[in-house]
Amino acid sequence: MNDSHQFSSEPPTPGDSLTAAEMLARRLDRPMGVLGLVFLFVVLGQLLATNPTLVLALSIAGWVFWAVFVAEFFLRAYIAGFSKAFWKKNWWQVVFLLVPFLRFFRALQAVRLLRLTRVARVGGILSAGIRGSRSAGRLLSSRIGWMVAVTAVVILATSQLFYATGTHSNYGEALFESAMATITGSGITPETGFARVMQVVLAVYSIGVFATLAGSLGAFFLREDDRRRTTPDGGINPGIGRD
Repeated sequence: MNDSHQFSSEPPTPGDSLTAAEMLARRLDRPMGVLGLVFLFVVLGQLLATNPTLVLALSIAGWVFWAVFVAEFFLRAYIAGFSKAFWKKNWWQVVFLLVPFLRFFRALQAVRLLRLTRVARVGGILSAGIRGSRSAGRLLSSRIGWMVAVTAVVILATSQLFYATGTHSNYGEALFESAMATITGSGITPETGFARVMQVVLAVYSIGVFATLAGSLGAFFLREDDRRRTTPDGGINPGIGRD
């Protein structure tokens, strides 16, 4: 029998396994990206819902989403052979996947050892926000479209943090001030330590947003100018630039 028709008995190398895991991640980009964005709104619903039936439904939905994220992560880890390279590259995802487990320790709140209820809620919001921003990157190829989507995720996540930490007692005000701070870098009225830190963070983010938009617009006009100067056959149009 020809050797080319035989299967190799050599085990895959760690590099091959990691590459296979990354290929799987790229194939799952769109469905996991959609789930990540929906998960952000599920967390928002959990924060605002007051009806017991709705609270239960959103809690179940949140755990289902979390289970899907965990399953997807461990499937990639399995394909990568649980290699050190995989864990080194994806360790931060483990942190955000473990955050929901803090909810199981809320009983400690009764004895006031730790305020784990608030920690779990804030951690869940941060996890949803980061996953939502990564989902926007997976679903959108346009730089400006991606920036708009990420900015919307930042506004939603920040407003939830303001509301969950008690910085704002009204979610509408939290949403408005987080939007103003994200766009303009100012506009947060509470003077708590957390609010001041978030205002600095959002001010830095707003500078990055405008720098990105300015760079994208500049690149667009440069391409248009080059296009006008170039003839269809690739040469330079001699009529451009003459008096």
